Amino acid sequence: MAKKTLKNIIIRYGVATFGLILVAIGVALSLKSNLGTAPVSCPPAVLNLKWGAISVGTFTWMMHIIFILTQMILLGRKFKAEYLMQIPAAFVFGYLCDAAIWACQGIPAATYAARMALCLASVLLTAVGIHIEVVAGAWILAGDKLTDVIAQVTGTKFSNVKIVIDVVLVLLSAGFAWLSFRSFFGDGADIVIREGTLILALLTGLCMKLTDPIVDRLFFPILKKADE
Repeated sequence: MAKKTLKNIIIRYGVATFGLILVAIGVALSLKSNLGTAPVSCPPAVLNLKWGAISVGTFTWMMHIIFILTQMILLGRKFKAEYLMQIPAAFVFGYLCDAAIWACQGIPAATYAARMALCLASVLLTAVGIHIEVVAGAWILAGDKLTDVIAQVTGTKFSNVKIVIDVVLVLLSAGFAWLSFRSFFGDGADIVIREGTLILALLTGLCMKLTDPIVDRLFFPILKKADE
């Protein structure tokens, strides 16, 4: 039984980590496009423009720790020990983002068409990666869990809470960018908030309606074997 349990853990976390890798590459491609990144990545990206010595990935896991502390406050004694797995997930995802950003440095993005292609590739990879993470049932990213917690506490639909959180993160990022660079979009050279932000916010969910069945067909058999 122990071996089967160990096998289950290894396979599920392996699959979930693959999903996180895809999402991290999606973040890197959106930043490379210079058309704007996803709402949840806006704060780390803007903070990195201000304090470049601290990486986007580091700011990402810092933000996730804040998300986890917020969950603890909202849930109180209902906060389960298993939710603490969001902490290692935050570190893993943060440094995967840094690795992906480094790996994508050499990708050419000289024209608007090329930059838009990178943005759309980011949508696809993010959609696929998020669902792989969900079906694996292992790593829990703090942003998604915070949305779920707020939805439970307030009795609001998950999708509506997601929209509110996205808007708040973008507005906070735009406000900080204005205070730091006198621009709502970035520092002038590097763009964090623009049409790409809206595209990623709107199209990722729509893309998942097309990609989720494909992900299920590919990964459910693997996860089923892990449970045997």
